[in-house]
Amino acid sequence: MALKWRHFLALLAVFGLFTATACSSDDGGEVSGGYKIGLVTDTGKVDDKSFNQSAWEGAQNGAGNILGATASYIETEESKDYGNNIQLFLDDGAQIIVTVGFGLGEATIEAAKANPDVMFIGVDQWQNEALPNLVGLMFPEAEAGFMAGALAGMLTKTNIVGAVLGTDLVPPVVFFKEGWENGARYTNPGVETISTYHPGGLDVAFGDPEWGAATSRQALDQGADIIFGAGGATGNGALIEVAGEAGALCVGVDQDQWFTVPEAHPCLVTSAMKLIDVGVALLIGQAADGTMEGGNHFGGVGLAPYHDFDSIVTDEMRATLREIRAGLDDGSINPMP
Repeated sequence: MALKWRHFLALLAVFGLFTATACSSDDGGEVSGGYKIGLVTDTGKVDDKSFNQSAWEGAQNGAGNILGATASYIETEESKDYGNNIQLFLDDGAQIIVTVGFGLGEATIEAAKANPDVMFIGVDQWQNEALPNLVGLMFPEAEAGFMAGALAGMLTKTNIVGAVLGTDLVPPVVFFKEGWENGARYTNPGVETISTYHPGGLDVAFGDPEWGAATSRQALDQGADIIFGAGGATGNGALIEVAGEAGALCVGVDQDQWFTVPEAHPCLVTSAMKLIDVGVALLIGQAADGTMEGGNHFGGVGLAPYHDFDSIVTDEMRATLREIRAGLDDGSINPMP
C-alpha cells in the first residue's frame, strides 16, 4: 500500500510543476439571500455528463441539506479567467466555493489564502500545504481504471482494448489511463492497448467530441473491441462512436454514464466511477457545520452496474473483480506498478 501511494504522490509532485493560468464564463444564475454556495467549473460545461456535472449535482445536494442555502455555478470557458470567476462568488458573499478540476488549483489556493473566512473545496486538487479553509477532494482514479481495465481484459475477443483520453496535463486522466492499461494486462497478459491523449490544452481537451469520435474510430479500425472514454465531452464522443460499431463495447467515466449518455447504451458495459457528487455534498455539509478539516480528503471509486450487459459478465469474472477489489483495498495489488 505504501508503495502505491508513494508512486501516486510522486506523480502529483511532478504534475505540480504545471501552472495553469487563470476563462471567460457563463454565469449559472443569481444567488440571493441565505447561505450561498458557488461552483466554478473547469473549462467545459456544467452538463458535460461526467466530471463537471457530477460536481454540480453534489453542490446541489449539499445545498439541499442546509436550511435556506442556494447554489449556483459559473462555467469556465477559458483558463485565464479562473481567478475572476472565483472572485465573482467572493464578491457575491458566497460562504462555500467549490472549484472543479486540477487547472483551478493555483487560483483556488490564492483565493483561500486571501479569504480565510470562506470555505473552499477543490475537486481533483492535491494540497501540498494544508490550509484550514481549503480541502482537496481527491480520488484513486488508478484503482477505478484498473478495475475497468481488468473487466475489459476478460471481455475482449480481439485482445485489443483502447482508451480515448483528455489531456495528460491533468493527473487524474493519467491515473485513469495507467490503471486501465495495467488492469487489462492483469487479467489478460497478452492484451494490446491503444491509448490516445487529446493533443490540445486544458481549454479544448475536454470539449472536443468530434476528435473523440474520430480517435475512437481509429482504435476500432485497428481492432480494438472495447474502448474507455475518459475526457468529458471528448470521451462522450468516443463512447457514442463505439455505440455504432456492432459487437464493440465501451466504458464510461466519472459517474454511471448509462444515465447521462443514453446514446452509448448499445455498447456501455460499465463506467469507472468517481463518487464526486457524494464527496462534494459531504464536504459542503462539513464546511457548513464547521467540521471540515483542511488538507486532502479521499472519495470513493468503483464500477457502475452492467445494465444491459449484465449477462455477459460471468460469475467467474465477478469473482475475479471481487478479488481485485480486495487486493486494491489491502495494497496487495498496485494499480500503477
